Amino acid sequence: MKGVVLAGGTGSRLFPLTKITNKHLLPIYDKPMIYYPIQTLVDAGIKDILIVTGGRNAGDFLRLLANGKEFGLTHLDFTYQEGEGGIAEALSLAEHFADGERICVVLGDNIIEGSIREAVEAFRTQPSGARILLKEVEDAERFGVAEIVGDKIIGIEEKPKKPKSNLAVTGFYLYDEHVFEKVKGLKRSERGELEITDVNNSYIADGSMAFSYLDGWWTDAGTFESLLRANNLVAETAEKRNSD
Repeated sequence: MKGVVLAGGTGSRLFPLTKITNKHLLPIYDKPMIYYPIQTLVDAGIKDILIVTGGRNAGDFLRLLANGKEFGLTHLDFTYQEGEGGIAEALSLAEHFADGERICVVLGDNIIEGSIREAVEAFRTQPSGARILLKEVEDAERFGVAEIVGDKIIGIEEKPKKPKSNLAVTGFYLYDEHVFEKVKGLKRSERGELEITDVNNSYIADGSMAFSYLDGWWTDAGTFESLLRANNLVAETAEKRNSD
């Protein structure tokens, strides 16, 4: 299985910080943000990794990461997304890299306390389809929200005003080789983007979407509030680890 970290976009919600660098290069406690999703993939046993980036500071990723030596890697792949066409459009750039294999996709601003290894191993044995990771949250209206009936996920609604559950779809997605066909069949949303929620709902519609629950804390870091929260959570976890 291969890994894809989506780290494009302009980071407009974090202006003026992102006037000088890509959002995913901003610090989260003692490391650049991009380090966390890469380490999550490596910890899950995925070492063939593509970074999808964009904007004016894309070259900074290569200068920072090089071939991934700090993560025990011998090679990293990079590709460039022009403009802001949505998460699914960024994912489409990974088709050549995936080369028919299954992929684990991570949004570059998603940071977790625990591991996704268990979900990755479950997906390895899954006959086909996709698997997403869900997390109970108090502010579900900020996210894509999953509706569950029994042990089946029957739909995902993007940022609903009245969420049907408190289960947020986190930025971790596991897809089989058919994901790129599904992306090609998407229509752009009202904001002109190809939405990852539409990809996931396509898998749900054909009955091949599974899900796992994410252990430990989880946060994105795409707003000033969540960036601060991510820094505090990582700092508290590091302090606790050092005192044990």
